[in-house]
Amino acid sequence: MLVKRKARRAGIVLLSAVLLLLLTATLTAVPIVRYARVDETRAADCVVVLGAGTWEGTVSPVFEERLRHAAELYRSGLAPKIILTGGLDPANTITDAEAARRWTEREGIPAEDVLLEDRSRYTHENFLYAKEIMDREGFESALVVSDPLHMKRAMLCARDFGVTGYSSPTPTSMYRSTGARAKFLLRETGCLMVYRVWRLFGVR
Repeated sequence: MLVKRKARRAGIVLLSAVLLLLLTATLTAVPIVRYARVDETRAADCVVVLGAGTWEGTVSPVFEERLRHAAELYRSGLAPKIILTGGLDPANTITDAEAARRWTEREGIPAEDVLLEDRSRYTHENFLYAKEIMDREGFESALVVSDPLHMKRAMLCARDFGVTGYSSPTPTSMYRSTGARAKFLLRETGCLMVYRVWRLFGVR
């Protein structure tokens, strides 16, 4: 009888934990989806492009869409400088930022208008190091470019690291199918939940 009671209690605790996790995930996912539609594009001192993976100097299709949007913002005169972010993936010998720079070079964007943040591996580090560049160059504001479903976490990171940023999500995305968007949303939900816990400890 005692064993059955303990098993029942353990089952209740496990079920409660699962339900709490599902509730937390839902309450996290909904704002991500809502924020994906927020577009604050306006004039700023620079564009900060969040990295999205490369293969030995070739930007991924997702990264290319972000770069394409950043180039349009630059050419439209909304921002005179572009900060490309992304450090070195262990599988590569060229940083994501350098691969992105090569892309902008092929697109005819002047080298003097492109700045590299080539140390980051995670979204919060994009802003940690981009802020150093902004401070050095005297930039006070930035248009933040990433995929729509990434913008909620990105803008939270921007605020946490002192970047005055405005959301400018890509109008196009490689996450087109329902399945691809669902996977991206699931990943972002998990990442945002982890980041919120991480930031409670004031880690920098």
